[in-house]
Amino acid sequence: MAVVKVKSHYQVTLPPQIRTKARVAVGDLFEAKVEGRTITLVPKRMIDRELALALNEVKRGRVKGPFPTAQATVRALRRRTA
Repeated sequence: MAVVKVKSHYQVTLPPQIRTKARVAVGDLFEAKVEGRTITLVPKRMIDRELALALNEVKRGRVKGPFPTAQATVRALRRRTA
């Protein structure tokens, strides 16, 4: 069991061995639950991380479209994989 300290702004740093064992990465989302005086952090599903990465790509302008038709979308996808 690792002991961590609550710092200013109520931040807690997870020790490296805990991060590695739990496969925690920067940007991961957690659900915080409180029962009595016990706080539990539960990782959200992978889709949350993937959605965050996708939204970041949109913000950077790394997207194509919108496409006027489904055929135009398919053509663009085929060009991308060819």
